[in-house]
Amino acid sequence: MIKEKNSLPIGVFDSGVGGISVLRSLVELMPNEDYLFFGDSKNAPYGTKSVAQVQQLSMDIVDRFVDQGVKAVVVACNTATSAAITRIRAKYPDLIVVGLEPAVKPAVAHKRNGRIVVMATPLTLREPMFNQMADKYRLEAKQIIKVPAPNLVEFVERGELDSPTLYHYLEKILLPYQEVDAVVLGCTHFPFVAPAIRDVVGQDTFIIDGGPGAAHQLQRRLHQKGLQQVNPWRKGQVTFANSNPDPREIELSKRLFKS
Repeated sequence: MIKEKNSLPIGVFDSGVGGISVLRSLVELMPNEDYLFFGDSKNAPYGTKSVAQVQQLSMDIVDRFVDQGVKAVVVACNTATSAAITRIRAKYPDLIVVGLEPAVKPAVAHKRNGRIVVMATPLTLREPMFNQMADKYRLEAKQIIKVPAPNLVEFVERGELDSPTLYHYLEKILLPYQEVDAVVLGCTHFPFVAPAIRDVVGQDTFIIDGGPGAAHQLQRRLHQKGLQQVNPWRKGQVTFANSNPDPREIELSKRLFKS
């Protein structure tokens, strides 16, 4: 039975295409695994919805993955992690479920006593999960600044990664904070516009996201349960699906994955 489970795919989902940044980290670390990526672009962004709405949308996607047969689920969305991961784990206690959280800890460790900006959706920044974590590290940082950036999700969903309009938006929300030491990308969409963010905040600013950490956490959990793909030389497959029926969504997904 365990051998059969080894060959099952890993389900990865996000409110849209942003979670592909996490998918890239997963494939880089575990290229021999198979992945099912589901982007809920029809309902993006999650960050401006109610907690109840995000919980229902997330649960529907996980139910779909379970019906398809997966050995693990990665909630590749900070907002869905904050709002729904506890309920997902309660409903599926035997399923490996890994979520995302803003990478405040490594940002603090890298720039002690510095000013740290955390960019995320409004819902993520409101949720107790984030605020408890921020309080934990507040004494180690000079200042942790919450910067809501809900519109940034929509830029990525359109595939608009370096336009003048994007730069204008980033300057509007980031330039008020001078001498920033680190920027935490607290939404999986944001790594795709990291070069533009770096242009705005300065080339020496430390920028970090939670994708690599989630990938390593999944690898540890798979190893603990003996569910890693047994063939290390195998090239895994990635299958993309999206709630938006427009075929351009899948094209954008593949483009972001290869970028």
